[in-house]
Amino acid sequence: MATLMSRRHELESHLEQAVRLQSPVLRLPSELLSSIFVMGVMGIGDEDPVMVSTLMLVCRYWSEVALSTPTLWAKISVSPHDSLEKARRKLERSKSCHLDITINFGPRMEYTTSITEHVIHAMDLIRPALWRTKSFHLSVPNRPQAHAALLRCQEEAPLLETLSIHIHHSMQDDTYSTPTLPIFKGHTPRLQSCSLTSFNFGWDPRLISNLRILKLGGYFNSFTPSASTLLDILRQCPGLEELALRNISSVDSDVCRPSDFVPPPLSQLIQLRRLTRISFYYSGIGLTRQIMSHIAFPSLESLEMCYLENVTPVLQLLYAQASSRLPLLHLRIESCLFNEIKFVNFLRRVPSLVSLDLIDVEDTSSGFLKGLSSSQPCICPRLEILSVDGCTAFDWDSLRSFVESRLPVNPNAYTPYPSPTSASRVALPRSRKTQSLSDHLMPLLAPRRLRAIDVTRCSQISKEMVQWLRMYVADVKCEPAKGVWA
Repeated sequence: MATLMSRRHELESHLEQAVRLQSPVLRLPSELLSSIFVMGVMGIGDEDPVMVSTLMLVCRYWSEVALSTPTLWAKISVSPHDSLEKARRKLERSKSCHLDITINFGPRMEYTTSITEHVIHAMDLIRPALWRTKSFHLSVPNRPQAHAALLRCQEEAPLLETLSIHIHHSMQDDTYSTPTLPIFKGHTPRLQSCSLTSFNFGWDPRLISNLRILKLGGYFNSFTPSASTLLDILRQCPGLEELALRNISSVDSDVCRPSDFVPPPLSQLIQLRRLTRISFYYSGIGLTRQIMSHIAFPSLESLEMCYLENVTPVLQLLYAQASSRLPLLHLRIESCLFNEIKFVNFLRRVPSLVSLDLIDVEDTSSGFLKGLSSSQPCICPRLEILSVDGCTAFDWDSLRSFVESRLPVNPNAYTPYPSPTSASRVALPRSRKTQSLSDHLMPLLAPRRLRAIDVTRCSQISKEMVQWLRMYVADVKCEPAKGVWA
């Protein structure tokens, strides 16, 4: 009887396995299943560290397919949460595919010796695979650790497209000021994006030429690049699309005097026809003006100027370049001063502006908002997003007049902002056609209605005023200013 029962259980297990094998998922070819794994794991924005291991636990077939898919193991990370053994396994399973390497250690200085050892061991592990590295990100607390790692980057990187070196403690004085050898032997023909924070590489032109994205930050005192050095770099990057300078102390302080500043002739401007985004954050008004006066940016769409003192000279340069065409969409000014009249005159020349952020700007007064409310001619007719976070110099009447000036003249054209219904979804294609037609006629007819406004930390705006704004603006932010204890 026991033998028959055992035979029965065996037959049932075979039958269950045969039925399971008929599942469409298990009948997928390994190549197709591998492509699905790659899209599921790599297609999302943030990689889930347990996603691949979860797939491998489904069945033996899925585990074999995952192990034989090198792309799933191409992202190699070494950090306090990612061990060297894990990186070694991924490096072996990635075979010969392109790699995305990240060595990330935070700014904590308690365990400097152990971090240095981890960084050195990680670079010794990754060094033989630098020839197939597509992106390399290094983030360490201090310069000695960065130089210890980069001294092991003496192999050519013919496939490298993205390079990021971030040193957290940039104000630290040490003997590691200039590297002795060029990293990657100066051979990075495919490098397109370069982000350097407090890393002194002697401004080797072989490393920062023909870039599309350039981000520099954390350079102070004698390590700060001069305006001529930065302009030479820009000349070598005619296809540059994004430029960001952050936390750079200006060594040429005397260039801030208006009497000594002479803009170059138009024929000597550096033509950056693909430059669409510029960001200056505590980079010094002198250095900022020197750079902006020597470049031409006919495709500029986004501009950020933060902590630059008086930006009126930069606004004058923008006003001159906007005389022909400047497709500016987003403008952010934070903790800066400017001349209201010149700023309004500049805004008249950028009718394409969609978003205007004025953060902690004292010159955002009632007169400025009344100037934007002018209808003859309309200023920034496409403006939809306005932020006056931390601006307390304007009164309620000027803000209300500005919001009312953006409302449709025809009362029947007023439409609230309810949640979309089935009827509105049906009418969506027709509304899109109408909207596309109105986009061409908007500068000639009326300004666009505000879609979002931010009055955070504006103490002169009461709760009743916020309620009035919500009647005519879809998104209103009005968080109060937080105290010492939040």
